[in-house]
Amino acid sequence: MSHIESGWGAGPSSRYEQLAERFRPVFQKIHAGAIERELQRQLPLEQIAWLKQGGFTALRVPESHGGLGATLPELFALLIELGEADSNLVQSIRGHLGFVENVLNSGSSPFRDKWLTRLGRGEIVGPAWSETGDARQSEFSTHIARSGESWRLNGRKFYTTGSLYSDWIDIGITDENGKGVSVTVSRTAEGVTVLDDWNGFGQTLTASGTAIFANVAIAADDINEEIHFRYSPAFYQLIHLATLAGIGRAQSGEVAQQVASRTRTYSNGNAPRAAQDAQILQVVGRLRGAAYSSGAIVLHAASALQRAYDAHFSGDQDHENHAVAIAELEVSQSLNVVSDLLLNASSTLFDALGASATLKPLALDRFWRNVRTLSSHNPRIYKDRIVGDFAVNGTLPPEQWRIGVA
Repeated sequence: MSHIESGWGAGPSSRYEQLAERFRPVFQKIHAGAIERELQRQLPLEQIAWLKQGGFTALRVPESHGGLGATLPELFALLIELGEADSNLVQSIRGHLGFVENVLNSGSSPFRDKWLTRLGRGEIVGPAWSETGDARQSEFSTHIARSGESWRLNGRKFYTTGSLYSDWIDIGITDENGKGVSVTVSRTAEGVTVLDDWNGFGQTLTASGTAIFANVAIAADDINEEIHFRYSPAFYQLIHLATLAGIGRAQSGEVAQQVASRTRTYSNGNAPRAAQDAQILQVVGRLRGAAYSSGAIVLHAASALQRAYDAHFSGDQDHENHAVAIAELEVSQSLNVVSDLLLNASSTLFDALGASATLKPLALDRFWRNVRTLSSHNPRIYKDRIVGDFAVNGTLPPEQWRIGVA
């Protein structure tokens, strides 16, 4: 069924349906096992492999290098659909998608050519940037030191989301001169250990835990300047919002199915079956309305990211600066609206089904847990202030930020 026929509105481009039809059978397979994976804590290794094999991880890679050349609005629309199937998978490839954007925004170079080739083959790059404990915003404790003609990497990272499922790990480090750079190493290299120790109550299958690097050999061409594409904060935050929008669709669909099949009702209800009870239908309608609104907001903000991407290649620095700032502003304006819509919806969904909605086999609690976790990952408490500062004083949002002590 098309995006329009499903009631979610038109896709972001004339070719979107053709693009989406390629992946919808995979999404259906992923969705079919989502509850069992949640209940049994089964990591989605096979499901990630399906996405790789189908070309999903190479969506943004140019066709000349084996990808599909998707626009940012097309990417985010597909992320919403994947989030509906299983929100863990969107978050698991979030770091990879950011690495792809870095490569796309880099100038013509051996680095760009090397990585576009690898990415076009479906290879996945996981992130290892955040640190806990004595980490500071200005530098990383993870570092490299010279060892003969090469270097050795040592350190420990947390929130290495999806790295357990990746082929490569991109690591933020401090070099021997105190400069911030990054290194990209094979996940299976000697001295690399990725632990499945993420113990958050939501997004439990994203492998967002610890990576340890113990005397890992680093070649000179593994070291890259610490670069971030200019719209990276907005991009990473919008992925979380797309995941939330996908959760909105999933929970509205599952609750609607439960209501449709429910035979029990209350003596003070409005109809002999829940499916005919106006008040129950109102609850379900609100869930779907929250999902629709969230998706529409995400796709609108994705257009701002596309403008920032296009501006990078315009040759006009002022134009790019403005486009990046406006993209950050649009995502900031979206963040709390989408988060609040889904936090409310994932709680009120239980009003449609009564106590039976709390039965563990349904796993309906995963929606609130996942929404709450994603909303905590985004620094949402700062966004209304940033937006208000723009509205009142014309102050543009800060361009970059880094998490320091966790």
